[in-house]
Amino acid sequence: MARDHFATRLGFVLAAAGSAVGLGNIWKFPFMAGQNGGGAFLVLYLGFVLTIGLSVMLAEFTVGRAAQRNPVGAFRQLGGGVWPVAGFMGVAAGFVILSFYSVVGGWTIAYAIKALTGGLSASDPQVLGAAFGAFISEPVGVIGFHALFMVLTVWIVLGGIQGGIERAARVLMPLLAILVVILAVRAVTLPGADKGLQFFLAPDWSKVTWDTVNAALGQAFFSLSLGMGAMLTYASYLQRSADLPKTAVQVTLMDTGFAVIAGLMVLPAVFAFGFDAGAGPGLTFITLPAVFAQMPAGTVFAFLFFALLAIAALTSAVSILEPVVAYLIDERGIGRRTATLGMGAVIWLLGLPSALSLGPWKDVTIAKVLSLGPDWAEVNLVHKDILGAMDYLASNIMLPAGGVIIALFVGWAVSERAVREASAEGGGAFPLAGLWIFICRFVAPAAVLWVLINGL
Repeated sequence: MARDHFATRLGFVLAAAGSAVGLGNIWKFPFMAGQNGGGAFLVLYLGFVLTIGLSVMLAEFTVGRAAQRNPVGAFRQLGGGVWPVAGFMGVAAGFVILSFYSVVGGWTIAYAIKALTGGLSASDPQVLGAAFGAFISEPVGVIGFHALFMVLTVWIVLGGIQGGIERAARVLMPLLAILVVILAVRAVTLPGADKGLQFFLAPDWSKVTWDTVNAALGQAFFSLSLGMGAMLTYASYLQRSADLPKTAVQVTLMDTGFAVIAGLMVLPAVFAFGFDAGAGPGLTFITLPAVFAQMPAGTVFAFLFFALLAIAALTSAVSILEPVVAYLIDERGIGRRTATLGMGAVIWLLGLPSALSLGPWKDVTIAKVLSLGPDWAEVNLVHKDILGAMDYLASNIMLPAGGVIIALFVGWAVSERAVREASAEGGGAFPLAGLWIFICRFVAPAAVLWVLINGL
């Protein structure tokens, strides 16, 4: 069977950027910046993205295009030995991540509808907090929107690379850019927005701690969709004429641009109305609706924001499902339709516990189920609700582990092949090849292990 390919490099760049631009940029980045000092966090984040993040992304690109396979097949073809285990980790990460990611993606669709129908008109965060709590604790609605989000994801992946993923990226990514710019312009022109701009753009180094450094490094890594095989799989569909270093830079800059504009979209508005910029995850579903309710034409801007969030979540979800589907197509000879529908259904079922974990199953934790004693008191994972545990497992263990492995694989196991793939075979010399391999061998593994150890 002939392998599908992206029709154009632009299509690949938009699809890869869509993978990277997701809830991590639009939802998580603003509140992470708010919790970690604003401008100083931004500077650290940019530094890590443009060094470690870019290097690991290029590593995934080279492995994917060189092998023209899914994560398991790529490691088996280029490395052999025990390396395919790393590919299986990437496929497993896709299962875990998409199972809870689609639940939160469903929330974004629900809130876009609520905004459009006037259901977010309250300006009191306490009222909105109670409403959010009521929404996520009602299982039928949450499961229904979880299903709707998965149906949309499956529908795009069913279309294949050119007819599904590339076509969707060509429509959704420009729409995403238009929406985020409109909202950012509105935010920075609000009375009092200058306080938020100063907080976000003027570094205050007195607020920097090791926790700030760790948070910036973790956010830089996770926001680029690295370590789970998504970028590797997308690159396996890339034409051999594409310049990989240039493409990696374009995707990284596009992803970073969205994150920065998301900060400009959220933090000035929050400061303008006197709310807490460090409100955490509730900043999106509780604080921001209160901000929109106090703005002229707030209903319109609330709808645009949650529509933006839903689109960003969808473009990332598509890239998470594709490696799982590609594994079944490449390694098991299963057709795309069967693989996509089957895995979509399995992942939806796997997500049901996460959908119920903030409602009927809110008191279910690993510690309670296994009756773990006080020796486990300081182990975060076992005390979280199901959705929180799945998020923690993916973000703090599986993705960092995947990032370490891909960096070590390129830096040590296939460095010569990777350099050839990134230079002459891709369309031109790569003068920074030596620095790139050094980062993959030493800097990236050490930095990502730092995130992994701190996460544990």
